[in-house]
Amino acid sequence: MKPTILIAGATGATGSVAAKILLEQGFPVRALVHAEDERSQQINALGADIVLGDYQDFRSLQRAFKGVQRAYFVYPIRPGIVQATVHFAQAAQEAKIEHIVNISQRTSREDAESESALQHWLAERVFQWSGIPVTHLRPTAFNEWLLYTRGKIRDGEYGVPFGPTGRFAPVSARDQGQVIAAILAEPDGHQGKTYPLFGPVELTPPQIAEIVADTLGKQVRYRQITPEEWIQNVFGGEFPFGAQHLHGIVLAHNAGHMAGTNDIVEKLTGHKPESVAEFVARNRKAFE
Repeated sequence: MKPTILIAGATGATGSVAAKILLEQGFPVRALVHAEDERSQQINALGADIVLGDYQDFRSLQRAFKGVQRAYFVYPIRPGIVQATVHFAQAAQEAKIEHIVNISQRTSREDAESESALQHWLAERVFQWSGIPVTHLRPTAFNEWLLYTRGKIRDGEYGVPFGPTGRFAPVSARDQGQVIAAILAEPDGHQGKTYPLFGPVELTPPQIAEIVADTLGKQVRYRQITPEEWIQNVFGGEFPFGAQHLHGIVLAHNAGHMAGTNDIVEKLTGHKPESVAEFVARNRKAFE
């Protein structure tokens, strides 16, 4: 019998990929979701056991962890991650979980200007204190940011809060999901490790705009915009917590805290991480 694996955020960008891979490998997967909808029905059709729960509802997490041996934790850019982590870690302790994979942020650090990044760093500490074997993943900015602003890209503009000289190597959610699945399937050797996750090449925002333009065969110009303008473009309204986070990671970007490359994705998945050009080509219809 293979261990049962709880995937939180199983309908999200990284969790859905990890859940699908683990199911294909014959692992029993329990998918923790907020509501029954089309996305949860799709993962259920693949063989996952669907359980409704909420990070802020400790009793729902206790129920979700019954009979589970390994787990994945992910939390969005919004307030409440430390309380959610306390609930998740306590429920995991009670269930005597063998291993947790926790997805954090590249900019997670004690001196982070971003409140979200600081809270992710504190959440990492909670998992450490719990005594449960854990692997922390710290991805840099996602390639999916391009999809968030696809409307503007269709109009020929790549508008981001980042300045023109800082660098990062965008990483796809698909690659992260494959890393998550690989660790949960074979956690030996990953306990207590923190893995920064990157795409294959460090790029400046103007270089990203150029790659998008070349791949789509159209003009796409880079423009630096304010965090508030980016939030408005993506969410259609105000999101103060998200704007403060962006202000913080803009400073981190300028300081080089989002930069770097490594071979962790390739070592754990057996293939090189997806490039910006490959991501845009794979999602071409979204930009057209």
